[in-house]
Amino acid sequence: MSFLQTLKIAWEGLTLNKVRSFLTTLGVIIGVAAVIAMLAVSAGAEAEVADQINALGANLIMIMPSFTRGGFGTRAGPPPSLHYPDLIKIEQNVTGINGISAEQNTTQNVRTETTTLTDIPVVGTTAGFIAVHEYTVAEGRFITNEDNDRANKVIVLGYDIAKELFGDQSPVGQTVKVGSVRLTVIGVMSEKGVVGNTDYDGRVYVPITLVFKKWVNDRFNRNALRVVYVSAQSKEVMDDVMAQLNKLVMQILDTTADSPGFTLMTQDSVITMRTAATETFRNLLAWVAGISLVVGGIGIMNIMLVSVTERTKEIGLRQAIGARPRDVQLQFLLEAVLLSLIGGLIGVIAGVSGSWLFNQFGSMRTEIVWSSIPLAFGAAALVGIFFGYYPATKAAQLDPIVALRHE
Repeated sequence: MSFLQTLKIAWEGLTLNKVRSFLTTLGVIIGVAAVIAMLAVSAGAEAEVADQINALGANLIMIMPSFTRGGFGTRAGPPPSLHYPDLIKIEQNVTGINGISAEQNTTQNVRTETTTLTDIPVVGTTAGFIAVHEYTVAEGRFITNEDNDRANKVIVLGYDIAKELFGDQSPVGQTVKVGSVRLTVIGVMSEKGVVGNTDYDGRVYVPITLVFKKWVNDRFNRNALRVVYVSAQSKEVMDDVMAQLNKLVMQILDTTADSPGFTLMTQDSVITMRTAATETFRNLLAWVAGISLVVGGIGIMNIMLVSVTERTKEIGLRQAIGARPRDVQLQFLLEAVLLSLIGGLIGVIAGVSGSWLFNQFGSMRTEIVWSSIPLAFGAAALVGIFFGYYPATKAAQLDPIVALRHE
């Protein structure tokens, strides 16, 4: 008997009970869809992290306090931290950099005489912010070192904030209230939109020293900078810049190499760390999806065993008219593989469609990993072969005479 004839008989065997065949494939459908969807969620999370880090600017080096068990370093009391005047020292003594910046964030209501915006992110920052983050001013000017030295009551509005507060009028020279503090608008940032999870157009920018003075209530280390961003001129000079920073910051903080009190990190290292964290999550999802496929395979094997029992007389009749045991075995193996492949195809469609819809309308970013489609489809085929082999072999081993007598 030819392969095509056997395939035709196997297909007819499945279509005799369409509802049962479909229900049998549900486990494989769920497993394949889970593989594709879960890898899409994991890839989306990694891409989101990379976008957020890269959105900070190019060739960034971050200077952050280093945590150890029991606190910062080995010192008692507040951790060694950089402060605003230290930025000037770094800028003057480190070569190969485009700029240096620091940020201190708070959330306040921003209002004019006619409009009030609630819970607006207020970014206290320095003059180097626009160079570090590759951001431009559309109108007026940005915060200067003099503004920070004097804690001037000035503010730069994000593009959308300016539109909401002043419409088509120029905000420069106008006054706004941030919390209870009245500030003069000195500039408006250019339109940038949402990058990562940050809406650059929905924020306002003020001198970092003003934030420390008016809105930070930390009696232990009030003016400490949590993160300092240094933009290197190119990737080629980053190692040299990091070496200079390491030496200078230890001098500023009066620490040693054994316990420096700070950590230097690049964008790539942060992305690598975040990716490593999501890898555990991805492995867990893969195990869940794999278990779903195994459960689907067990369901196929169970139904195929039932099918062999129900069709014992049919098997005996086929053998009586000339079908060889290997023809019977191939028929039932093909039925199991067809169930898996049909379930795999539906699962691929469900997984890709679900991932796309969730990315469009859900709250979590997903990115379809196209290599997961042949992987999941191939896994479905292997499940059909593996779990269909035993029922197919059992069918092939039936004695034709005993099978014909079966009721």
